[in-house]
Amino acid sequence: MTTHHIAVIPGDGIGRETVPAALEVLDAIAGDAFTLRTTEFDWSCARYRRTGAMMPDDGLDVLRGHDAILLGAVGAPGVPDHVSLWGLLIPIRRAFQQYVNLRPVRLFEGVTGPLRPDLAEAIDLVVVRENVEGEYSRIGGRLYEGTEIETAMQESVFTRTGVTRIVDYAFRLAGTRGRGLTSATKSNGIVHTMPFWDQIVAERAAAHPDVPWRQEHIDALCAKLVLAPSGFDVIVGSNLFGDILSDLTAAVAGSIGIAPSANLNPEREFPSMFEPVHGSAPDIAGRGVANPIGTIWSAAMMLEHLGHPEAARRIDTAVAASLADPATRTRDLGGHATTAEATRAVVDALPASPLPGSQPSATR
Repeated sequence: MTTHHIAVIPGDGIGRETVPAALEVLDAIAGDAFTLRTTEFDWSCARYRRTGAMMPDDGLDVLRGHDAILLGAVGAPGVPDHVSLWGLLIPIRRAFQQYVNLRPVRLFEGVTGPLRPDLAEAIDLVVVRENVEGEYSRIGGRLYEGTEIETAMQESVFTRTGVTRIVDYAFRLAGTRGRGLTSATKSNGIVHTMPFWDQIVAERAAAHPDVPWRQEHIDALCAKLVLAPSGFDVIVGSNLFGDILSDLTAAVAGSIGIAPSANLNPEREFPSMFEPVHGSAPDIAGRGVANPIGTIWSAAMMLEHLGHPEAARRIDTAVAASLADPATRTRDLGGHATTAEATRAVVDALPASPLPGSQPSATR
């Protein structure tokens, strides 16, 4: 039997409710094939208020020895977002070279999205976001603060290594799914970095001749994802574009509350991290109404990454079954179920192993 050591960081807000929900599902599915040994860390905005730091100085060294990280959410009123994110989430992504941010999007049976049914039909795509460089760099600063000539500068960083590896990952994924790749760009307005991105995408496409691909300017792409989302399969984008596109696509699929993500180090030199796309939602935190599906689905992606695709498929099937029942949907999906009730519905719907058929949850 394989034992995996998982670092658990519930974080802030509803993360402290959805992470226990995901752990309940993981406990229910662990068995003869694997066990999970979890260690919880209280790294959060509450810790920042107490100590002045989101995590301890040796936090990255502590995490390094784990097989994976399950994160709930980061952010709380009174702590600026750039402080909370750059104090915890982003250092983990960068120190562990989690350069692939994988965000699957799926319209589940029975879930009603905001689009007309004929537009929303068969939404099943994956956003592949570059996760450690691009527009989210620390290069820049502010000059003449508080004066009429105050100036803020933020530099984007695109490297050949960084763009090549994320584009190659996206092409390989598109090759397994079979419906093609779309590259998000804005080379008609951003004169240096985006033409560089486009050039590398075209170069790497030559190495994947069996994968059909196209590029779309980000503004037109956003419109098309609303007007005809079923026409897309794998979308690759820079750090900023991927971030925006994954929130947009999650919304058109019904709710950001069900959207998962994986921060992957594909070479497995470092632990990868799994987290829902939603934030800490302080407006509903502590009320027991948060949707746990995003975190549960992220936990399924973690199992797949750890080498247990069958367990991931079982969770995927259980999630779909629970969402198909209006009685076990949370209020963001038009239901009235509590976090605990929605979680129990997933546990109760877990099929027996082995489960024939469907694809793993992360790459459906």
